[in-house]
Amino acid sequence: MNRLYNLDYLRGLAAFGIMIFHYLSWTLGDPISMTSGIMGRIGIYGVSIFYVLSGLTLYYVYFNKMEPSKADVIDFVKKRFFRIFPLLWLSIFGCIALTVILKVDIEGPLPDFKKVFLNVTGLFGLIDWNSYIAPGSWSIGNELVFYIFFPFFILFTRKSKVTMIILSVILLVIYLYFAFYILDPAKPIKAQWANYVNPLNQVFLFLSGFLMGYTFHSIKIGRAFNLLILFFGLGLFIFYPVTGNPILLATGLNRIIFTISCFAICLGFYKLDIKFPAIINKPLALLGEASYSVYLLHALVYIMVGAIFAVFSKHFFYVPESVKLIVAVAGTVGLSYFVYENFEKYFMKMAKKKTVQL
Repeated sequence: MNRLYNLDYLRGLAAFGIMIFHYLSWTLGDPISMTSGIMGRIGIYGVSIFYVLSGLTLYYVYFNKMEPSKADVIDFVKKRFFRIFPLLWLSIFGCIALTVILKVDIEGPLPDFKKVFLNVTGLFGLIDWNSYIAPGSWSIGNELVFYIFFPFFILFTRKSKVTMIILSVILLVIYLYFAFYILDPAKPIKAQWANYVNPLNQVFLFLSGFLMGYTFHSIKIGRAFNLLILFFGLGLFIFYPVTGNPILLATGLNRIIFTISCFAICLGFYKLDIKFPAIINKPLALLGEASYSVYLLHALVYIMVGAIFAVFSKHFFYVPESVKLIVAVAGTVGLSYFVYENFEKYFMKMAKKKTVQL
């Protein structure tokens, strides 16, 4: 079985979960009580799972065929460019358009030229990671920074394992430093958002996915033991007791506990050898394929649906929030799959053409 399919399934579920979390929080007013439930945890760690899956997927695809050479690095950059930037640009300019047309502050007021430039070039991830335009695109800025690390991960793993161990320990120490010292459990996460979205606070998750692939790629895990790992991760993620402000999920010992749960969930899916029936497989495959669009476009769809229903309610009759939420979910999934098939795939094919130049 192609392990990438399993990773796509989990990626799709994470994107869908983040969408539902945001829709519920925007509808219900982001209640603190969500911290103790699964949705609040997905809101914090859904992106963390993305990062682990990203490192794991890139290891799976590139480790055995990417040499630490200029040509291979350029090829890697080209493929990542066409996979990431077109949809990022679509979400950026869609956000700007809605800000102008609907007069709403999606991620702040209308951005100036510097902010647009940093977002369009992806440099905001390196220079000003909290200065993003499209909702959720802070994580894309982080991802672009991780891509700088990735060739060195391959180089050091092959040429100098001691250097790789030292680098891994350094990134782990930085991760723990943020969890125990930089992020304050007594302050709301919004007040510390710039520190939380700092790529140095997240890069260890990407590294862990890479190391997971390197360590377990050739190791066979029995189905029973693999399911035990998966259910252990899910159980820890759902039932580990935490209540209060959402920042408590991302600080101190809780950060370690939930990180372990994410590792176990990702490893469990990676090694899963169960073939799902079509009624489950097809929706999971659809979500997996459209996950990037679901993640980047769901906020824009929610805003558009809200604007449409506001006009409808004004001239006809009031539409309940539950109906708005259902329409937004269906609209996001439908639009995202359409964008994947007709927009993302087009640029993915361009990336494969050797004649294309950056």
